[in-house]
Amino acid sequence: MKSITVALAGNPNVGKTSILNHLAGTSLKVGNWPGVTVEKREGKTKFWDYEIKLIDLPGVYTLEPISEDEWVAYKYITEERPDLILNVIETPNMERDLLLTVELLEHEVPMILVLNMSDEAQKLGIEINEKWLSELLGVRVLKTNGRTGEGVKAILPNIVEALSLREKPKVLKYSDKIEEILEKIREREDETKAELIKKLLEAKEFSKYREDIRRMFGKDAHEVIKDERYAKAHGLYREVVSRKALTSRDITDSLDKVLLHPLLGIPLFFFIMFLLFKVSFDFSAPLMDWVDGFIGSFLAPIVSEVIRSLGLGDWIERLFSEAVVGGVGFVLTFVPLIAVIYFLLALLEFSGYLPRVAFLMDRFMHRIGLHGKSLVPLLLGFGCNVPAIVATRTLETKRDKLLVIAMIPFMSCPARLVVFSFFAVIFFKNPAVVIFSLYIFGILVALMTAFLLRKTTFKGSLYHFVMELPPYRLPTLRLIFRVVWAYVKDFLYRAGTLIFAASVLIWFLLNLPPGVKNPSESLAAHLGRAIAPLFKPLGLDDWRMATSLIPAFLAREIVLSSMGTIYASEIERQEQEFKLSEALREQVVGLGRALKDATLNVFRPVPTAFEVEEEGTESLKSLIASSLSPASALAFMVFLLLYTSCLGTVAVMWREVGKKFALLFLVYSLLVGWTAGFILYRVGGLIWNT
Repeated sequence: MKSITVALAGNPNVGKTSILNHLAGTSLKVGNWPGVTVEKREGKTKFWDYEIKLIDLPGVYTLEPISEDEWVAYKYITEERPDLILNVIETPNMERDLLLTVELLEHEVPMILVLNMSDEAQKLGIEINEKWLSELLGVRVLKTNGRTGEGVKAILPNIVEALSLREKPKVLKYSDKIEEILEKIREREDETKAELIKKLLEAKEFSKYREDIRRMFGKDAHEVIKDERYAKAHGLYREVVSRKALTSRDITDSLDKVLLHPLLGIPLFFFIMFLLFKVSFDFSAPLMDWVDGFIGSFLAPIVSEVIRSLGLGDWIERLFSEAVVGGVGFVLTFVPLIAVIYFLLALLEFSGYLPRVAFLMDRFMHRIGLHGKSLVPLLLGFGCNVPAIVATRTLETKRDKLLVIAMIPFMSCPARLVVFSFFAVIFFKNPAVVIFSLYIFGILVALMTAFLLRKTTFKGSLYHFVMELPPYRLPTLRLIFRVVWAYVKDFLYRAGTLIFAASVLIWFLLNLPPGVKNPSESLAAHLGRAIAPLFKPLGLDDWRMATSLIPAFLAREIVLSSMGTIYASEIERQEQEFKLSEALREQVVGLGRALKDATLNVFRPVPTAFEVEEEGTESLKSLIASSLSPASALAFMVFLLLYTSCLGTVAVMWREVGKKFALLFLVYSLLVGWTAGFILYRVGGLIWNT
């Protein structure tokens, strides 16, 4: 089977990755380019008798290698020499994108031009004569819609045909004077335009020609070449693009007049965020209750029956009921909440609203020495801190990157939300207010951290940059569900590996040494009592709470699975008659009722997801409620909020900015979390004791 290497090149946010997803499907891999922190995406697909390797180059505006992204793209095209370049253009911004096209054509590598988002251009009254563009450049021109996948299937046969026929783009022609000079420095017949220009601009032996250019044009040779490229791009645009007069403002301008309004914009942003969390909580609450019942009342009895029928013994049955159901099953009840939050965040991101939030908050971010663009990784931190830290690669300076990375761990992710929602329901009359306050508190600590760093370690002035605002789009459900499933799958993977392992380990610690009857005499209890003095000033002197904090560093969700395992060992199991047909009928009816309640909750004006319900005396919630006061529960939540979110966060921080920064920040976050927890425990104690 023959192999073909194709490089996807284009400006940032033109839809290269969407096209790659459609072409590569599940073979898509994400990593780093060698020697840099720039993200690398690649995939493989088989077509006819060929294996086509697709490399997504970083989005760049030019091949002049200044930034890391530009160096990666330039070196790959000049050193790796792909078999073909798939140049993706955002059709509504075609004139801007054609500048990179001109630079790519200078390398004389076989090329296919992909006019992406052509449907949006049509809505704006922009028409492209792709046949004439193909004739002018000598390359194939295809129209696609990366959002829906329309036209993407035509790419693969065109790649194979273009290479089979050995098609090459036409050699670019600049002004007569420049062409004359370039011919004078030609040493081989097969030298590309890019090689000739590089020699003209950099080789010492051709300094005479650079002086000639300065005399002729009154400018430096670099500037003249830039002007030539701009002129070529502009000329191509004028040749092939026609624009109809629009009779009304397009939908993007209309929405921006409201959403980016200097007075209305920020209140609308907070209202949208409120709706996001309200819908997430209210819709998922009935489904979470159903999942809890499904695991505890349906799945657990079935597995217990199987274990008994196999004669595996009471020990295995207890391991399953206490570690798997009590630990892992407890965490799995929060899958609906995570799925809904990621669905709504993906909807905001792919619709084009999140980049506008960065623009909207630009003036505020200036006050802490950052640009509005820095807000995007911070917003992603509410989804997950790990990809948010990776997203700081798009920031132009190391100073900005370090400042934002130091803020991200204080953005509360859904893993912490899982813990907050559980504790807030048990200990507080207005849990929604408590959870919202924790989010705000985390943001305030992040701002304080950035302010301190900017005044001490990371001094420096702001750079100038242009923020792109893509048009509003209605993303397809297929694209959104693909993103949501990726995150849910990651959560399920952790539940099936990391959380399961931690739950089983804690269960064994609770049952060792052999023959121990009371969990308070187990190894887990001794370990918890050893570290309890550290947390006693926070009101957390119960060994069960201290023990559950140990695995929390692996992932925040493990706090609840650990508690589930520890406290489940103290709950007396009651044997109940289990009939499969009746239980199955109850689960189906319960699911229908949960979906009905979830839908109705969304349309209720007041949040209903965190209403407190009375629990039985032997329930897991009542056991935990009896071991803490509201003040110590608040201290517990604040500590979990502020100290570096999880092992994954520390690991990616280590990889992105170095070991020293990651470890120093870990110590800093522990001190901040402990101090804040101590203060709030003391203040809370005064409030609730009066």
